[in-house]
Amino acid sequence: MKVAIMQPYFFPYVGYFQLIKSVDQFVVYDNIRYTKKGWINRNRFLQNGKAAHFTVPIKKGSDRLDVRDRTVASDFDKKKLLQKIREAYRKAPYFERGFSLFERVVLNSETNLFGFIYFSIREICKELGLETEVLISSSVDIDHSLKSQDKVIAICEHLGAAAYVNPIGGQGLYSYDDFRRHGIDLKFIRTMPIEYQQLDDAFVPWLSILDVMMFNDPAKLGQMLDHYEFVTGLPGSTKNVPVEEAR
Repeated sequence: MKVAIMQPYFFPYVGYFQLIKSVDQFVVYDNIRYTKKGWINRNRFLQNGKAAHFTVPIKKGSDRLDVRDRTVASDFDKKKLLQKIREAYRKAPYFERGFSLFERVVLNSETNLFGFIYFSIREICKELGLETEVLISSSVDIDHSLKSQDKVIAICEHLGAAAYVNPIGGQGLYSYDDFRRHGIDLKFIRTMPIEYQQLDDAFVPWLSILDVMMFNDPAKLGQMLDHYEFVTGLPGSTKNVPVEEAR
């Protein structure tokens, strides 16, 4: 059985969902520190031929709070965000499908940041036809004071994982030998080059899954979700380094 563990992200790029599809169980961290400069509550979309950001604003709070302890700002102007996305993609061929999903997620009444983003992940998976079991990290019965690689290994062991899969950008974050000592194969997933017709401008890569859905029919999108390869971890890689994110 293959397991992946990632931070929660709001409408992340297609590689996040390739990772979900590639495993049997996908664990989303809720008890991990919120990072201001990360991609947890923001992502990139296409606006006038260039990459721009959309964001879910949050209430001010201590920098030491976990994602599950943060709250969506009470003055979050959902109508303004929806109008921004509507205007950016109204000419996209699959606008109705993509916007309907985005609207359903944004208008969700959940005010807890993790709950809000977790809802979005589940809704996107449903829309993409992904049947991978999605778990919340704090629900896994391990010692949650563990950090980084040790915590990942503990979660994998508890779930009975034969392999742990992580995005290719994390190759330097884990020790192949340490995972093997626990009977777990360490694998990395690499998204193969993906390009599609957007509007009349040059292709802008690495945007939110929302952009992919706006410009591709379900069949093409399904092909993109399979457009990746596995890379096996190499002995001697760095260990016990904090897990970094990928949008």
